[in-house]
Amino acid sequence: MNKEFFEAVKLLEAEKGISADYIYDKIKAAIISATRNQYGNRDNVVCEIDPDKQTMSVYVNIAVVDEVSDPAAEMTLEEARSYDKNAQVGSFIQLPLEPKKFGRIVAQTAKSVIRQGIREAERELASKEFQNRYQEVVTAKVQMVDPETGDASIEIGRANAFFPKADQLPNDNLKPGQLIKVYVASIKEEGTTSYANISRRHPGLVKRLFETEVPEIYDGIVEIMSVSREAGSRTKIAVFSKDENVDAVGACIGQRGQRVNNIIDALCGEKIDIVRYSENPAEYIAAALAPAQVISVDIDETQAKSCHVVVPDNQLSLAIGNKGQNVRLAARLTGWKIDIKPQSEQE
Repeated sequence: MNKEFFEAVKLLEAEKGISADYIYDKIKAAIISATRNQYGNRDNVVCEIDPDKQTMSVYVNIAVVDEVSDPAAEMTLEEARSYDKNAQVGSFIQLPLEPKKFGRIVAQTAKSVIRQGIREAERELASKEFQNRYQEVVTAKVQMVDPETGDASIEIGRANAFFPKADQLPNDNLKPGQLIKVYVASIKEEGTTSYANISRRHPGLVKRLFETEVPEIYDGIVEIMSVSREAGSRTKIAVFSKDENVDAVGACIGQRGQRVNNIIDALCGEKIDIVRYSENPAEYIAAALAPAQVISVDIDETQAKSCHVVVPDNQLSLAIGNKGQNVRLAARLTGWKIDIKPQSEQE
């Protein structure tokens, strides 16, 4: 029985990542708490567990006295010497208790305390897991998906997290066992427990994916200046090179587009426009409107961060984009209000 017990604790430690010492402490506390009720709730019940020797013992400390006033905690010298011939008044006799004699109620109480302790340990581990990965991209494993709502349960390291449909990409089709890239957007503290907001829609996901995929960004040679995103559809990202010998846009695209394609795959085919950042507002705005060609960008001096852009007539719909998406993303990327006109109207 002892061997199976200690093997079960080792297995629990391996599966849950909970320290074996923590589990033993909870088991000892549970047994002591449950057994005390049989001895008048006194503090004379002791539980000792030795993992090395694979032994567990439970005993009651009984005081040796001249006259017994509390039978649950005291015994006479004559009784004591039936256990220990060298017993003296003022000493203690350790009376072993066999677990099988604890009774069903004691066992149930112990199990309840142990389960609660394990849940607390799991919550603590989850809190540490999320804290260590705050605002980072992590690989999560889908555990289960609600067929009606689309909400999912995912595993991140040794922690589990709720992943609502609202934070998934529109074209995500999650299945149990699937590995996905997610972003730990925020952490909410409630008492001693941390709850993570997991997202695949957050702009930070794209930024972190580029940092992971592009060594020049990780090394600080290329800097991401801004990101604007409509999750599942299109993203614009502005990059700047601190080294004139390094092309920021080319570094992000990679040889034969390999780097950016890896990110597009992770985002289920989301389109990505990589824009070269410039401190010149006109140049930056023109670049942000890609893939459309721009004839001119005129800064409106009467309004803060407002400009008028002229494009060829055949580029107007491209510059505006489907339902205004391209110009909307460009405006968010640059922080400028952009008014677009075709060349014929301007003339």
